[in-house]
Amino acid sequence: MTTDSSRPVAPFGTLLGMAPGNVPIYSSDYDSADETELPNRHAYRSYVDGIFMGYKWQCVEFARRWLYLNKGYIFDDVAMAYDIFRLNSVRLIADESRLPLKSFRNGSLRHPEEGALLIWNEGGEFEITGHVAIVTKVLADRLYVVEQNVGHQVWPEGQDYSRELEARISDDGGYWLRCSYGDASILGWVMQTDDDTHAEVIEPIDPALFNLQLRHVKKTGQETRAWLNIANPSEEAYVAMMKGHKLASRKEDDHQYMVMSEAAERELKRATNELHALFMHATDYVLQNDELLSSFNIPPALWPKIHQSWDNRRNQMITGRFDFSLSEKGIKVYEYNCDSASCYMEAGIIQEKWAKHYGCQDGESSATELGDELLEAWKNSSVKGVIHIMQDTDLEENYHALFMKNVMEKAGLTCKVIKGVGSLRWDEDGDVVDQDGTKIRWVWKTWAWETALDQIRAECDDDEQRLRDYQTDIPRSTAPRLVDVLLRKDVMVYEPLWTLIPSNKAILPVLWTLFPNHPYLLEASFDLSDSLKNHGYVSKPVAGRCGFNISLYDGSDTLMEETEGRFSHQDQIFQALWKLPDIEGYRSQVCTFSVAGHYAGSCIRVDPSLVITKDSDLMTLRVIENDDLMDKK
Repeated sequence: MTTDSSRPVAPFGTLLGMAPGNVPIYSSDYDSADETELPNRHAYRSYVDGIFMGYKWQCVEFARRWLYLNKGYIFDDVAMAYDIFRLNSVRLIADESRLPLKSFRNGSLRHPEEGALLIWNEGGEFEITGHVAIVTKVLADRLYVVEQNVGHQVWPEGQDYSRELEARISDDGGYWLRCSYGDASILGWVMQTDDDTHAEVIEPIDPALFNLQLRHVKKTGQETRAWLNIANPSEEAYVAMMKGHKLASRKEDDHQYMVMSEAAERELKRATNELHALFMHATDYVLQNDELLSSFNIPPALWPKIHQSWDNRRNQMITGRFDFSLSEKGIKVYEYNCDSASCYMEAGIIQEKWAKHYGCQDGESSATELGDELLEAWKNSSVKGVIHIMQDTDLEENYHALFMKNVMEKAGLTCKVIKGVGSLRWDEDGDVVDQDGTKIRWVWKTWAWETALDQIRAECDDDEQRLRDYQTDIPRSTAPRLVDVLLRKDVMVYEPLWTLIPSNKAILPVLWTLFPNHPYLLEASFDLSDSLKNHGYVSKPVAGRCGFNISLYDGSDTLMEETEGRFSHQDQIFQALWKLPDIEGYRSQVCTFSVAGHYAGSCIRVDPSLVITKDSDLMTLRVIENDDLMDKK
């Protein structure tokens, strides 16, 4: 964040001032961070007494650190600062007991107190994340706070606060705060207290609002008319793959769609944001532990490159996709596809065009902002020069590549699509170049890393030492191969190599160990426990994809269903059985997209079987008002 202060911006990590309780506040000007002092992501993690506080030097990190040092308790991990407003307890470190938290809306008759958490909503200056500060002094006409990540200037001598906010007390006694930024808004304040007088009543969501519904549009012969614009290359490629103008492959699905409530979408957003943070936490944990990393069935020869990828602060994810079960039983995540190119065009373009053509007016598309979010992610990607989109020759990959190419070009990037590797060659500098002689430095790929690794293993004859010794920067008489591009030091690949870790099913037992009984997680283990046997379980290959080689067992250890595939040689993990909801014969899985680490939309995949595979259909998903869903139960 920035302010209008005329004082100079202090470099990252500079002490800006001391908050009450002698707690330091640091500059979070990330552009000035010293890579020698902060060489990797792990170096950005802040700990006090071995307790994780957050990431240097963000607002949430400071709030947790201040509470711990002054009060002895901390609030739970949150994905976004505004989520603090929904928390109902803090954890007392001394004995792990819980103390109640109460939230008060801006304008509440219960005024803020010193030590309260002041919470900003997402939007404007605090776009996406919201913000949190600590209240240090409350007066009738103003309030003082201490905070991080709003301005990076050293405080004037003698100052003991970050900034002051204008306040007013209304005729009825309500305390109102005005935000310093006209495009941001203050939610209210959160305090540790037993007294809930005037507190927000955060009612649990009616579980029925999490149920999906199957609906139909009136049949008027829409399926007989073309509705996708084949003058657009991506839509032309999509029509070619689907062999017609349709979203679902089954004829009986032409006039059907699914709806979910606004409440369900809000909870999916919260789940996506929180789970992304948990998966990143678990990824860092795995990369600090070689014994755990060995369970991921990744060639040890690649471990140094994975570490290098994770440690590179520039090497961020653009996008990933979560797979969820959504029903009145709750929201559970199956896995995180951090390295998948599929479903984006269907969600971001095709389903909305389907709705317009078929006359579906319920609610709005479940991915209305996906394209814009991807656009912003590519604008902020730091790509310089040409970015090459590398794809296999599969028909489905044609429209994936062309869809993303269109987004990149809207973001101002220069893109070139490469099919396969047959057109690649070496130049006189020893660099890999495309057929026009353009050096390959930036890559977005439709290949999943696991598919690429299979090719890389084959190219190196599955020889671990050969892979370890393989030099990607030494030209040879033979044409360049996939390994020469994707593992080359001076090539930046999206999604980065480290996404092999959170995409791997072996991350699921790690998550369960780190966050046992988390409401969005399913129990998972490297070994088949009695608990899993007694309640039913699913066996998954650690590096599997596309729903291949999945086996489902009930609580009597009887096989219910299984899929075939090419990953039967892989080690297995075991995850608690949690069947997808059956919506009038369709087992339905909601997928949410994370872009730059936060929620950007959703889609739905359906299948008559219990397992969603690469051949399962997409169906249009619409978000409707809560009352509309409940009225048509």
